[in-house]
Amino acid sequence: MRVVIAEDSVLLREGLTRLLTDRGHDVVAGVGDAEALIKTVTELHDAGELPDVVVADVRMPPTHTDEGVRAAVRLRKAHPELGVLVLSQYVEERYATELLAGSSRGVGYLLKDRVAEVREFVDAVVRVARGGTALDPEVVAQLLGRSRKQDVLANLTPREREVLGLMAEGRTNSAIARQLVVSDGAVEKHVSNIFLKLGLSPSDGDHRRVLAVLTYLNS
Repeated sequence: MRVVIAEDSVLLREGLTRLLTDRGHDVVAGVGDAEALIKTVTELHDAGELPDVVVADVRMPPTHTDEGVRAAVRLRKAHPELGVLVLSQYVEERYATELLAGSSRGVGYLLKDRVAEVREFVDAVVRVARGGTALDPEVVAQLLGRSRKQDVLANLTPREREVLGLMAEGRTNSAIARQLVVSDGAVEKHVSNIFLKLGLSPSDGDHRRVLAVLTYLNS
């Protein structure tokens, strides 16, 4: 897996690089601001060496507000095949929604505290690089909490809501079954019911899991 890291804290940037390289991944570049991130990815693309995934801080120089996530959204539009995982100190709902409102492939939003859970963090980076989804449980809880106020979840049972939250974190059906201590078949039934109630047909393909979450965010 080829990775570009965008983080203005040199210490954290080097730490992320070490975590990934120690596990056999190739960190092809590390930058400290959003402008350098866009420039680096563009140059790599032009050289035929587009990375698999970008790991970027939400807040970066010069204003430390939303430069990182704006760069991430811009890169996703220019390179839909590029995975983007953003890191944030807090759950920033507007930024998470903006990132998730685009393509449903290869997107992640994690809180920085999650980096301390090394295995989970590296698994999330790999999942996003492969076109999957990785959303922090706290992000999911907050975003779905807002959706509930809009009555979008009215037709879902409490168990289906719970399954949906775990789906949004990027977990497989088997992982959800282990978490809830139920059979794989039971989870598959819940997932099918969620898709049916949200009007997501089989023609939506493998992205229905992410589209289920996006349905709430965009309602």
